[in-house]
Amino acid sequence: MSTTQSPPRDFDVLIIGSGAAGLTLALQLPEHLKIALLSKGSFESGSTWLAQGGIAAVLEEGDSLEEHIRDTLTAGADLSRPDAVARMVEEGPESIRWLIDQGVPFTREGDHYHLTKEGGHSHRRIIHATDATGRAVHETLLARAQKATNITLLDRHVAIDLITRRKLKLPHNRCIGAYVLDIRSGHIRAFRAPQVVLATGGAAKAYLYTSNSDGSTGDGIAMAWRAGCRIANMEFNQFHPTCLYHPQAKSFLISEAVRGEGGKLLLPDGSRFMHHFDERAELAPRDIVARAIDHEMKRLGCDCVYLDISHRPADFIREHFPTIHQRCLELGIDITRDPIPVVPAAHYTCGGIVTGADGKTDLAGLYAIGETAFTGLHGANRLASNSLLECIVSGRAAARAISQDTTTAQAERPEIPGWDESLVTDSDEDVIISHNWDELRRFMWDYVGIVRTNKRLARAQHRIELLLQEISEYYSNYRVSSDLIELRNLATVAELIIRSAISRKESRGLHYTLDYPAPAAERSDTVLAPANFQWPDATRVEAPI
Repeated sequence: MSTTQSPPRDFDVLIIGSGAAGLTLALQLPEHLKIALLSKGSFESGSTWLAQGGIAAVLEEGDSLEEHIRDTLTAGADLSRPDAVARMVEEGPESIRWLIDQGVPFTREGDHYHLTKEGGHSHRRIIHATDATGRAVHETLLARAQKATNITLLDRHVAIDLITRRKLKLPHNRCIGAYVLDIRSGHIRAFRAPQVVLATGGAAKAYLYTSNSDGSTGDGIAMAWRAGCRIANMEFNQFHPTCLYHPQAKSFLISEAVRGEGGKLLLPDGSRFMHHFDERAELAPRDIVARAIDHEMKRLGCDCVYLDISHRPADFIREHFPTIHQRCLELGIDITRDPIPVVPAAHYTCGGIVTGADGKTDLAGLYAIGETAFTGLHGANRLASNSLLECIVSGRAAARAISQDTTTAQAERPEIPGWDESLVTDSDEDVIISHNWDELRRFMWDYVGIVRTNKRLARAQHRIELLLQEISEYYSNYRVSSDLIELRNLATVAELIIRSAISRKESRGLHYTLDYPAPAAERSDTVLAPANFQWPDATRVEAPI
């Protein structure tokens, strides 16, 4: 097949990712801007849709911004940036009011919104929509976006790579768009825009067991890295302590709120164990709970532990956790009477693309928001229910920055060549993709998981180097598919995780290594710069590091 000749699709703002961050940004931008919002799967397939617990914010008397800030800094193991934490917490109440104004049906208790408490929080401050908060937020914002005349929503569109002026051998480098695969037609086309936003989520699919959707393959992080942006703190991968352990259950999370409402973690013999690891027991931060469960499973050789909420009234359980109750019931587990089998699973990527407070990256014209970005907020571990809040706050901040940027209206739109498929063929060996995918996720789980060692990381580094060579060869010779695009991105991100983990000679937060079990005296972020990195112009806002 020859080079694709279709002209680029032109927009003022191209948003890659359709979760809470991307939708918030789209809805906050001025109506005169022409916006494209891409989802690589269906609009209901992302991580926002799966989020259960809720959104943390200071909403009642007795709580305070200072205490929410302190809880976030404590969870971040002294590596969070105080300014980034303060900014998010201070904008929390207004962000929740905006969601309420959009129509998000948060759970009420009488005249007030019901607030729950989760691990690491000193107060009840988690506003939620029963146990399906992410879905409620996503459905509400998506419905708003579907009514907006200036927003073009495109599902099953997979971004392949960013387009930069440098790539076109033009001066004054900046991001000017992306090549995008339309999965339905198999057609690849350039999307041209003076402002491009990555809102693609994290990379938890790099691990064998994950609470995330299949789309969490680190696409934005990998594309930004290839385009010349710095990446930071990729060694901090949060493992959620409690995912449902059942052969028919895939990536089903048991919300932190179950423990917040009194759920107890039990060994197979029915005894509790969390008090041996932390005085906060089940309400300790996620990294502590996940390591404790991992330790007990390895010590006993058991496949899972159990989370028991059955001591609470049955009506209370059904009212507060209807989604979890129904899904478990479908699998023969009545959580009003039976404990829930659970295991830790990869859940959240605390590192990402280095950005400033407004989402600007090292590359002019490119923003990153939500889980795919690194602002310094989460440090070495994310506090429960700060993730959806970050999506809303960062989406609003990026919208303000883009609205004030005169480049959007005045940008030159250079010619972009079509996607060249003249030298590739259709592959008759797609089994290689599935085999490499499986191999990558297994060695990442075994060697770069909850507990690490120098020897395990060295093994992982050797394997990822071989895998990257094989994937690069395959990518160069065969026509791209969504599976190949995701595998290429996932391998890139896995390599960044491994490099970051090898460079951190301490245990801190989510990075725990037997070779360096204590935290180092000096705190520092792990920042990686690609070979094609160039420092931003002095006139641009510097990133946080």
